[in-house]
Amino acid sequence: MRRAIVGRVAALALASLPACTSSASAYRDKDQSDAMEAVLRTQESAWNHGDLERFVSEGYLNSPSLTFFSGGDVSRGFDHLLERYRKRYQEDGREMGHLSFTDLETLLLDPSSGIVRGRWRLEFVKEPAIGGLFTLVMQRTSDGWRIVHDHTSIAAKTGS
Repeated sequence: MRRAIVGRVAALALASLPACTSSASAYRDKDQSDAMEAVLRTQESAWNHGDLERFVSEGYLNSPSLTFFSGGDVSRGFDHLLERYRKRYQEDGREMGHLSFTDLETLLLDPSSGIVRGRWRLEFVKEPAIGGLFTLVMQRTSDGWRIVHDHTSIAAKTGS
């Protein structure tokens, strides 16, 4: 009797695999994953050309609901985020450094939302490099994919 029940459960599980596979693959859209990653490549380029306004406007949703979590701090809103970046990377003639994103992984949650995670690194001429990990929640808007939540960490040591 037990063997018959186990056999039926196994048969049901195997029969349900095609349904699970087809629903999971519905959000595997390489074009959309590439479009999400392209936002980060645009941000890299803007940053490395010293264009902080473009870095923020091409990447983040211009909304008061935008959130940024880092180092125990919470920033809310597009304007606050832009000001935070200005103070940290441009105030008093600070060097912005050279930004790179690596180990990018995209995960589409549905046709209009997804997650990008990876590593960031800033290299400076006169100061040690800094870097860490990030997780971005993105939404597809009329302006393209935009970050609606950014959770960034800074590694204790990144090397030079």
